[in-house]
Amino acid sequence: MSQASATLKSELESLRKQINHHNRLYHQLDDPEIPDQEFDRLFDRLLEIEKQHPELVTPDSPSQRVGSEPLSGFKEVRHSIPMLSLEKAFDSDSIDKFETRLLKRLDNPQQKIEFSCEPKIDGVAVSLRYEKGLLVQAATRGDGTTGEDITHNVKTIPDIPIQLSGQDYPEVLEVRGEIFMSRSGFARMNQKAEDRQERTFVNPRNAAAGTLRQLDSRITAKRPLTMYCYSLGEISKGLPDKLGRVFAQLEQWGLPVNPIRETAVGAKACYAYCEKILLQRPELDYEIDGVVLKVNDFHLQDELGMNARTPRWAIAYKFPAEEVATTLNDVEFQVGRTGTITPVARLEPVFVGGVTVSNATLHNMDEIKRLGIQIGDRVIIRRAGDVIPKVVKVIKDQRPENVQHIIVPDKCPVCHSDIEHIEGEVLIRCSGGLYCRAQRTQSLIHFASRAAMDIDGLGTKLIEQLVEAQLVDHVSDIYKLELEQLVGLERMAEKSATNLLEAIEQSKEISLPRFIYALGIREVGEATALALASHFGSLEKVMQADMQALIEVPDIGEIMAQHIVAFFAENHNRKVIHSLLDAGVRPQEIKISDAAERPLAGQTFVLTGTLERMTRDEAKQHLQLLGAKVAGSVSAKTSCVVAGPGAGSKLAKAEELGIKVINEGNFVSVLKQHGITV
Repeated sequence: MSQASATLKSELESLRKQINHHNRLYHQLDDPEIPDQEFDRLFDRLLEIEKQHPELVTPDSPSQRVGSEPLSGFKEVRHSIPMLSLEKAFDSDSIDKFETRLLKRLDNPQQKIEFSCEPKIDGVAVSLRYEKGLLVQAATRGDGTTGEDITHNVKTIPDIPIQLSGQDYPEVLEVRGEIFMSRSGFARMNQKAEDRQERTFVNPRNAAAGTLRQLDSRITAKRPLTMYCYSLGEISKGLPDKLGRVFAQLEQWGLPVNPIRETAVGAKACYAYCEKILLQRPELDYEIDGVVLKVNDFHLQDELGMNARTPRWAIAYKFPAEEVATTLNDVEFQVGRTGTITPVARLEPVFVGGVTVSNATLHNMDEIKRLGIQIGDRVIIRRAGDVIPKVVKVIKDQRPENVQHIIVPDKCPVCHSDIEHIEGEVLIRCSGGLYCRAQRTQSLIHFASRAAMDIDGLGTKLIEQLVEAQLVDHVSDIYKLELEQLVGLERMAEKSATNLLEAIEQSKEISLPRFIYALGIREVGEATALALASHFGSLEKVMQADMQALIEVPDIGEIMAQHIVAFFAENHNRKVIHSLLDAGVRPQEIKISDAAERPLAGQTFVLTGTLERMTRDEAKQHLQLLGAKVAGSVSAKTSCVVAGPGAGSKLAKAEELGIKVINEGNFVSVLKQHGITV
């Protein structure tokens, strides 16, 4: 090997080691050490070398996560050790009986059994096989004996290491776990799909399963999958004698494990853990349907052994069902702010997930066809936490004879305008625009909302009253309201009316990003509005921007640019905007000529913990708009750390270095001082 080749290989090894290290910090520990730009620089250099020297590409390279050419199908994988099902428990008595059976089989009624307890995630069970630390195979559970080879897809999941970290791992190590999609990731993915008029998934579990069965791993790579390991399969040498210690070892090798797992001694302690997790369930960022309890000691597991289909040493405690059966009485079609027509199921009222449910979304006509649902059907509905109830299945063997087909309307159910069926789009839309009362109302609600014009006191019910009383037709009419008109409305006293008019007046002084967002341009959310404002600086320039100019704005593609151009090209929309300006609304222009002129120029901020009033990306954009640099790690050069709940090592380091730390409330005040209201 030449000196040049040896140097190049050494650089590649260093790059891969660094990238794997920073990937783990970012995806598993949420504690990045370097800014995104620095990570991108490392990754780009890796790709550059591998492109020039394909012979140096190795199976464990981080570049192999991006996805490969589509497969023709899935190969079968026979599990060397079967992936068994678990016996189920539904109450504390069942857990008591489980413990009693264990003690009887162990012939030691006085023994105190320690259990490993963890949430039962509603995902896809998989097996990962590592040889010499390298991921060589990933397979689904299948029927427990035979699964499908999904290695090409699993390699795209950032949480799953292609090469184990550290050392002293077994020659062969098979770990089992659950691959799932977080609730937040699922919501973001579906929102993007809706924005592109693409089909959405019904729930995170189906999304995870469908993603893992993609023949094209490039699709999988774009979807937010993650994993927690929960047990072992085949191993070539011994590991610690207790499951809890094994989890700690797996973490050291870079494998993800659930951080809220615990050990408990005895049935009562196990049930207490189950109750605690049930209370935490709505707050978790992933769907669970119970708790898994396993004997923690491997020696005891071996002594207890297996039944034909289940291990004797483990049990799944199932939470009260959040899926129930009811009857579909009717389907109504609702009109949204942008004219989207959405089918809504009217159900026989049923109690599920802590509330009585009588309505559930059916998403779109494609989803109705997929379900094969008809009016009068018995259906299964699902509700998790605060998630909108969804119809997930039709009980076809209980279908009555008098069911009726669901007919797509050809006229808007509100204004009777024609419905548009755009080729290639899943969604259907009312063509009535602002003439449609439903769209007008929703546009007004959006305009007055907290993230937009933030008109305190102008809520949904009052807007509906204003529309019904024909006092407001368009958003500009809000600024023409008078005290006498408001006092005449239901539950509107003179004091409330006066306060509302003051709030309307205060809303005239508004930041440009919030004003753009308030206009309700299709697909333009808060982040895009901020990007437009920071790029163009003034409303006039945004309105004059053509396709080419808009595409140059970060994160704005052709479709979104088309929507923006079409919005401002519509004469009616321009009239409304000019009416707003004539009424005294003054979107504040942003100076974009020189970053040095921005109020936070030269300062470096670090964001850590959870922010409640905005996402991290939104906070980052706000800071960049004001000229600040946003870094991924704390150093002596850091000017300020914004710390929310759950802040970890970054907060500790900031305190150690004596760097200024502010909470979200203080941060919001800083933004407000500089013209950004959140």
